[in-house]
Amino acid sequence: MHRGAAVLAFDVGGTDLKAALVDEAGSILEIVRVPTPRDGARTADAVVAQVGELARRLASSHPQVRPTAAGLLVPGYVDDEAGVGIFSENLGWTDYPFRARAESALGLVVAFGHDVRAAGEAEYRLGAAAPFRDVVVVTIGTGIAGAIFLEGRPYAGGGMAGEIGHSKVADGPECVCGRNGCLEAIASASAIARRYTFASGIAVNGAKEVLERAAFGDPVAAGIWESALDALALVFSHTVALLAPEAIVLGGGLAQAGALLLEPLERRLDAILTFQRRPQLLLASIGENAGVIGAALRARDLISRRGLV
Repeated sequence: MHRGAAVLAFDVGGTDLKAALVDEAGSILEIVRVPTPRDGARTADAVVAQVGELARRLASSHPQVRPTAAGLLVPGYVDDEAGVGIFSENLGWTDYPFRARAESALGLVVAFGHDVRAAGEAEYRLGAAAPFRDVVVVTIGTGIAGAIFLEGRPYAGGGMAGEIGHSKVADGPECVCGRNGCLEAIASASAIARRYTFASGIAVNGAKEVLERAAFGDPVAAGIWESALDALALVFSHTVALLAPEAIVLGGGLAQAGALLLEPLERRLDAILTFQRRPQLLLASIGENAGVIGAALRARDLISRRGLV
């Protein structure tokens, strides 16, 4: 990142919550990663409390740095303008006023937004998506969603654009949204591990272990992985037909599979597409900290808009 105001950045995911302190030089001084708190109907309150605690922890570790604003990202259906988390199927909140509660907890102005759109914005401004005007940045982690950029501008569709994880691609399994056969229920990193455990009776730590088992000839693991690739390619073909992006950039935990993900996806996409513009399939370059970088960028943008420095 470039020089600018010091800011706090928080990226709330379905599994982990990351907090970072960025100084005026644009350096990330420290990143703290903790499990995302879950407390039933009070999960959103628990998230805000955790954000406040992590801010105090970072302030104690770096007393010389005084942040001017904070960026907070959450998953699900998000109204960036109103500062509200409208709905999260994975974490269970509805119409929660995140920005107002976070500003109260932190004593700072807060830029609020969707986790994948902001991470995609970081990739678009600083990473692998930067050379393109029409591009989709897809994050495949606990869930699956995309950040869309058309003619050099982000497109949010009132907070609903990019929720490709809930495209129906099969008759099952059941998704956390209540429907059956969503992409997210088949091809997200968490779903791959969950489906393997269900099919084999063997508990695994994550999708990486399923890929390793597939590489060593486990037919159940291979079948789970192949079906995930088929589902991703199908939804990407729909994305191409609708938006004609120059590139699709893949991030999130599953993208750490690298060529094991890209190469079979490319073959499958080539087999589906005919006259459509064939997008480049690329791996995100910023890495696992794209979310906190996106949150920091949004916090700095908010500072600039309000003339706070």
